[in-house]
Amino acid sequence: MAVAMIRSRQRRQRDFTVLARIRRRGARCDQFLHWIDGVQHLPTRDRPREKLERLGAPSLGDNELLAVILGSGTSDMDSLAMANAILETVGGVHGLIKANLDDLCRVQGVGVARAAQMLASLEFGRRTLIKAPPGRPRLSTPKDVALHLLPEFGARAVEQFGIVLVDARHQLLRTRILSVGTVDRSVVHPRDVFREAVSARATGIVLFHNHPSGDPAPSPDDVALTKRMVEAGELMGIEVIDHLILTETRYLSFRELGRLR
Repeated sequence: MAVAMIRSRQRRQRDFTVLARIRRRGARCDQFLHWIDGVQHLPTRDRPREKLERLGAPSLGDNELLAVILGSGTSDMDSLAMANAILETVGGVHGLIKANLDDLCRVQGVGVARAAQMLASLEFGRRTLIKAPPGRPRLSTPKDVALHLLPEFGARAVEQFGIVLVDARHQLLRTRILSVGTVDRSVVHPRDVFREAVSARATGIVLFHNHPSGDPAPSPDDVALTKRMVEAGELMGIEVIDHLILTETRYLSFRELGRLR
């Protein structure tokens, strides 16, 4: 207990020493708070990189993982404090997935290089979730299609409309994005959808688009668009199998709801 008290007193003395140094430099007091929240204030064994070596990556919090990705901070803010500032600015780890270069560069100490480093890491992680089986996957159920699409398209920051083309055995032929922006009847035309299907010699199509709001409930435009595509498919002899609405972690299937027609 005596040793713990001595160490606690030493840490407090070190804190006041750093605060005095920051004030002598004419810096703001919040830079001291960044230091208190940062790596240097932690015992060596509890710093993110050392903690990862000791306990593995799953033991780290979101801010600690981001600090490891950042690698280092600036003269005024170390990597852990910077990670905290970034997560606070973008709204946590789920906000980070949707952030762009400009969003990240608004954080003090984050330039284009650091922002690009984070975005590249996020994209690399996203790609590891996209399975690449040896053969063409069979997408027999709405859940199969959702598992194929969610890692790549569920967390997109803007609305995108696309199609999944399958053969007679429901094996994947290709996935295509046809429209970026608001999805409505005036933007997405059946001729664009079925041109792709004919080119791929597909016998079936799954329509999909994402809702960046996080609510997968279909809008009246979504319902009208689905009906229009189903009717066009009947004329072309190419089945519209389903229409999926994606969010970051959820999906809605028109087929499962019985609303495909």
